[in-house]
Amino acid sequence: MAALTDNLTLYRYKRTNKAYVEDLGDGISLMLMLIPGGEFMMGASDSELESRDNERPQHRVTVAPFLIGRYPVTQSQWRVVAGSDRQDKYIKRELFFRFRGDDLPVEKVSWHDAIEFCQRLSTKTQKNYHLPSEAQWEYACRAETTMAYHFGDQLTDEVANCGSKVSRTTPVGQYPANRWGLHDMHGNVSEWCQDDWHDSYEDAPNDGSAWLKGGDSTYRVRRGGSWFDAPSNSRSAYRVNHGPGRNNAYLGFRVVCSAPRTL
Repeated sequence: MAALTDNLTLYRYKRTNKAYVEDLGDGISLMLMLIPGGEFMMGASDSELESRDNERPQHRVTVAPFLIGRYPVTQSQWRVVAGSDRQDKYIKRELFFRFRGDDLPVEKVSWHDAIEFCQRLSTKTQKNYHLPSEAQWEYACRAETTMAYHFGDQLTDEVANCGSKVSRTTPVGQYPANRWGLHDMHGNVSEWCQDDWHDSYEDAPNDGSAWLKGGDSTYRVRRGGSWFDAPSNSRSAYRVNHGPGRNNAYLGFRVVCSAPRTL
């Protein structure tokens, strides 16, 4: 595999960490934010309004540095990574998107579709791309905050596309980013994670890895809520399961890659 920084352009954002840009070809790029390593309390406290038992027990997790997409995967990124063989059923998946636009997030993609995208992206770039673990997703979403949302204890339609007011996806980056430069962690599209479903965090890993043992592998986790969901279903701790073949118009994803060896 190529070194992580091969063909990546380094940027710096005010109030964030480093950002890298992967050139995907055809004028399309993938921006990745460098998330610093650290510890956080994963899950919801007993006092968090509208929290659920499956978000507990709240527990301390140590996360190593990693790169994560600044935005959910867009339709233009999907197109250039999928390839140009129009007989390929995977490539034709874009014909089923409910809302069409280069800067709109992909939707109506199953967990299996998301996994295959990561595999194709890894082959194209010679880097190891994959879906985030639940712990990585929540850690990146919170960005050192402890409230229900990284914006505070309430979520309004001024800062996130949720609650069905817009009634569709919106271009990525249209709403404010969190302090680590990530957009649409609350709302727009709900995002697939690697993990098998577990009904609670009892015996969950504390190292930020995907939880792939002891759960129900017939269900996978999605995070972050969507344009279709109520604000409470977009909380940082909110988690829900879906079968990996499900592909609704509110389901998308973003990608993760290992951090550079030299930070």
